[in-house]
Amino acid sequence: MEDITDVKIVPCEKSGFIKPLRMLFKQNGREKIWDAMEVHDSVVILIFNKTRNVFVFVKQFRPAVYLSSSKITEENGSKLIKTSENPPSLGVTYELCAGIVDKDIGNQRIAQAEVMEECGYQVPLESIEPVTSYRSGVGTTGALQNLYYAEVTDQMKVGAGGGVAEEGELIDVVEIPLSKGKAFITDQAYIKPVAMMYALMWFFDVKAKHYIDGNKL
Repeated sequence: MEDITDVKIVPCEKSGFIKPLRMLFKQNGREKIWDAMEVHDSVVILIFNKTRNVFVFVKQFRPAVYLSSSKITEENGSKLIKTSENPPSLGVTYELCAGIVDKDIGNQRIAQAEVMEECGYQVPLESIEPVTSYRSGVGTTGALQNLYYAEVTDQMKVGAGGGVAEEGELIDVVEIPLSKGKAFITDQAYIKPVAMMYALMWFFDVKAKHYIDGNKL
């Protein structure tokens, strides 16, 4: 995952995932301009394995995080990032299982498929519990993200997970014990998005009352 080399920064001339846009509008009679990006909406799933009382997360290298965390060097008219000075670990994040909404099959089914592809659990559709939805990247994308919760067991583990290799995904499945979940929320040793922090806070507010010292009542 951290075997990253030959990092170069070039213009994004065409993408199947993002589309830069400029919005012109008037606010209180004053003309304004706002630059934004059109992106897919997404789903994220907080997975809790109740057989062993662990949270199931994913870990992967995120180029955008690495880019924003690294120093860009200009050499011979090219922009690049030297991995010797900027370790690839700067871009390795801990996240909820997630996926973009790019199929017209319903968000719940997309979430179900992502749990299988990324984490290897076959979860019944009725066990994919909707939690809430919110807008992410409000200054740049405003995309809708839908949060789900799924309780799983070891018996539901039917695959290794890791994402779809044909699509270039390279994902590690990681587990965090319930007993360390609260500390994980604000532990800055783990690079993570705010949605993950919120999901864990929701769990400890709504679901954790069913557990004492890692044992279900």
